[in-house]
Amino acid sequence: MPFLPTDLKEAAARGWNELDIVIVSGDAYVDHPSFGAAIIGRHLEAAGFRVGIIPQPDPGQDSDFMALGKPRLFFGITAGNMDSLVCNYTAQRKKRNDDAYSPGGKAGLRPDRATLIYANILKRLYKKVPLVLGGIEASMRRLAHYDFWQDKVRASILADAKASILVYGMGEKAVVEIARSLQSGNDIAELASLPGTVTFSPQPPSEGDLVLPDNLACVDKLAFHRMTHLFEENQQGRTLYQMNGGRWLRHNPPVAGLEQEELDRLYALPFEYAPHPRYGRQTIPAFEQIRDSLTSHRGCYGGCNFCAIASHQGRAISSRSADSLVREAKTLSAKRGKAISISDVGGPTANMYASLCELGWPDSCKRPSCLYPKICSQLKPAHREQLRLLQRLEQLPEVKNVFIASGIRHDLALRSPGYISALAAKYTGGRLKLAPEHSVPAVLRLMGKPDVSSFEEFSREFFRACNQAGLKRQIIPYIIIGHPGTTIEDALELRRWLVQNRLRVEQVQEFTPTPMTISTCMYYTHLDYYTGKPLHVPKPAEVRRQKELALWHLN
Repeated sequence: MPFLPTDLKEAAARGWNELDIVIVSGDAYVDHPSFGAAIIGRHLEAAGFRVGIIPQPDPGQDSDFMALGKPRLFFGITAGNMDSLVCNYTAQRKKRNDDAYSPGGKAGLRPDRATLIYANILKRLYKKVPLVLGGIEASMRRLAHYDFWQDKVRASILADAKASILVYGMGEKAVVEIARSLQSGNDIAELASLPGTVTFSPQPPSEGDLVLPDNLACVDKLAFHRMTHLFEENQQGRTLYQMNGGRWLRHNPPVAGLEQEELDRLYALPFEYAPHPRYGRQTIPAFEQIRDSLTSHRGCYGGCNFCAIASHQGRAISSRSADSLVREAKTLSAKRGKAISISDVGGPTANMYASLCELGWPDSCKRPSCLYPKICSQLKPAHREQLRLLQRLEQLPEVKNVFIASGIRHDLALRSPGYISALAAKYTGGRLKLAPEHSVPAVLRLMGKPDVSSFEEFSREFFRACNQAGLKRQIIPYIIIGHPGTTIEDALELRRWLVQNRLRVEQVQEFTPTPMTISTCMYYTHLDYYTGKPLHVPKPAEVRRQKELALWHLN
């Protein structure tokens, strides 16, 4: 079986009568490096471990969780590529009718709070097997956090699940270290100081250690505001402690990002670039969207206050080599049996590829963003290097077209007029998606976004390049409404700006307070994160009205 096994019959086909590690995932199993369970599973396999994946087990069927038997080392648990509650509910807390990470887009195959549900079942079935939590749901709920769906402050998911350890962020290094330590006969408690993890501390914090307000104290809005500041300002370089559920949690500093050679090896692993055969002809919508895309890098230094990427992937950029991406393009073409159109070459922000900080992304830097309120002088973008990469890819006989579909930072792109011209002439598939997010300066300040004038300037440069090339292109702006601090007056001003610029927005995103973001802190506390002053937070009816105003062309 080329895929990682999903049941004992498939394991036996590999000659395995037991597995070392079993990953339980809220997503369908797609063997593609854009899917977390697949990339962690393949990485562990390359390190010499026998790994299997149980995708989307039914919480009502114990047999689903026993499909691969008892692992020798541990169970890895992930809700999937999305937080299960974000996946299952809209910003108005209404049940979604589909799930892009499930076969046929079917909703309901991933339970609410999937990480907790899976952990509780596995603890009951396999009492002595260590449980390792990971993925975006665990990562962003690793400390006390505000839960929008219950409208309350919850304890760390590690404390609630009573699992053995939590791996946050991009977990390849930490999860292999855990596997090797257990393989050597060590107890998982000996990994209390492992970078990139949250653990139960065997000792209370010492004098001088940084202690965050505990989960019960954080119910108080001022305490929650203080905790968020302490975390944001110290998470990179210090060990943090917090009492949760009567136990001390130790939040270790993040693990160092993968170096280029390590990242290249990771993406060279033998992925099938396809859903597991168990799904037959059913499509996985999320896979269809990225099936022929390439991930060029990790990390984002944009520092948008509503975004969780920096707390998950980190600010420092880890980029793959051009040779690695060329090899993957050839592999994809061979898997498809034809020349391919590469739908995207990017990461969280496409034009951050190969960016560098002259100081080496120091832990001592307290800036949450390298771009806001202005672009840092130590930042060295690499638009020319990205263009050279794109040119190499498009010259391959295995490649028909190359596009950029992931977001770009228009304020950063303004540093490189040649990059904007190339986007317009070659790498935009007719429509370029940009995210000004809003037009009102006071709202953009709260979001951590640049003034809308940078979007306007980029648009002028882009359309000038389109005209010179004799091409017709569109810019599709992404807008967020309902962010803490927005009022109806702000929405009316946004509408005037959209009408004045003849912008017909296709997608308006209602702000959702996801765990651990600065914007969520403002939503819960009703306090301006920067000044501590009271802040208006729009209620659902007002959010709906803001949405109607943004969609002016439909009303």
